[in-house]
Amino acid sequence: QVHVLESGGGLVQAGGSLRLSCASSRRTFSSSAMGWFRQAPGKEREFVAAISWSDGLTDYSDSLAGRFAISRDNAKNTLYLIMNSLKPEDTAIYYCNSVNWGTWEPLDYWGQGTQVTVSS
Repeated sequence: QVHVLESGGGLVQAGGSLRLSCASSRRTFSSSAMGWFRQAPGKEREFVAAISWSDGLTDYSDSLAGRFAISRDNAKNTLYLIMNSLKPEDTAIYYCNSVNWGTWEPLDYWGQGTQVTVSS
């Protein structure tokens, strides 16, 4: 069973920035597409961003308008999400998971996520 540990969330004012990290135990991390998802209170979990396994291709939810950047360090089995110009509507629990490239279907069990709260 693959385990992930998300971290880096917290309380930030609107306009601020955060960097989320996701440490994965997936043995094939370096050959797996990875993604970030989020779930706001009372809403379904939604796709945020994904990155391919080797050539750095990325994709983002249209609603993010270039404010977020996904990256990875295969040597550390770690995925990152840099979030800039945060808005109150970005408040959510953020999760990472391996994904099918293109469909963004999550492939592993979910971790506990990391809470991001943006105050206005």
